Amino acid sequence: MQQQWSAVDNFMISRLIPQDDVLRQVLENNKRAGLPEHDVAANQGQLLALFVRMTQARRVLEIGTLGAYSSIWMARALPPDGQLITLEADPTHANIARQNIHLAGLDTRITLIEGSALTSLEKLGDILPFDLIFIDADKPNNPGYLEWALYYSRPGTLIIGDNVVRDGEVINGQSDDARVQGVRRFIEMIGDNPRLTATALQTVGVKGWDGFTLAMVNG
Repeated sequence: MQQQWSAVDNFMISRLIPQDDVLRQVLENNKRAGLPEHDVAANQGQLLALFVRMTQARRVLEIGTLGAYSSIWMARALPPDGQLITLEADPTHANIARQNIHLAGLDTRITLIEGSALTSLEKLGDILPFDLIFIDADKPNNPGYLEWALYYSRPGTLIIGDNVVRDGEVINGQSDDARVQGVRRFIEMIGDNPRLTATALQTVGVKGWDGFTLAMVNG
């Protein structure tokens, strides 16, 4: 099935997503540096960019930068005065991400904060709320990330959680995988919070079998 999923994804990407030399170079830089191949697929990057445009976001928070591939997709969709803050714990990843952000010409639009995301979130301080928040970091800490996302939200903020299906393991309540348990708690917290209207979708494609949550802050 994986071969067919990938073929369908590649067909859609070839027909719908324009070729982009900068983004291609970003992925090459990430691979050459030995970063985990956890970047979103091109069609998923375009989806994030569309979410930015649909919500008319001016301020975006990304929790988990990796090599800044998704950061670049979202930052490009912002208006000229828009800002994206992205958080990355790994110094090597952060260094490559800075190079990629510079390559994309987005130094003034993207601010990368290096260090533990939970610590960085605590230190962001009393800033304006974000219009869109993308959670795509270490899954055991997803519950904590959701709490901070709500803190930095306003009515209408869209909170996106990536990699929530885990090849179907999300339904395994007995899993000893801390990533699975972090995602399960994350989903439970979203469902139990009256401030949120949410859904989740499974995805298959070049990134395998996974999915994401979408949660809109009501008030």
